[in-house]
Amino acid sequence: MTDTTTRLNNLKTQIDEGKAQKAKAEANLETYTKQLNDIKAEIRTLGVEPAEEALAAEIERLDAEIEANLSKAEELLNSPAVQVVE
Repeated sequence: MTDTTTRLNNLKTQIDEGKAQKAKAEANLETYTKQLNDIKAEIRTLGVEPAEEALAAEIERLDAEIEANLSKAEELLNSPAVQVVE
């Protein structure tokens, strides 16, 4: 009889641990969902729709803008009108 009681107690402990893990996972899901919604709202305030395709297009646009600005800065610094005084 003791073996049966021990097995039942072990099962009860496992069930209680499972319930605690489920509650923690649900709380985490709620937190992460809120964070995701906050991030999406922030992205929208920047004028970009947070769909994956739109974000990828915006990243490509920003990369091109950065490249163009770097090229322009290099061109300006390498022009004959700019002389470095040492």
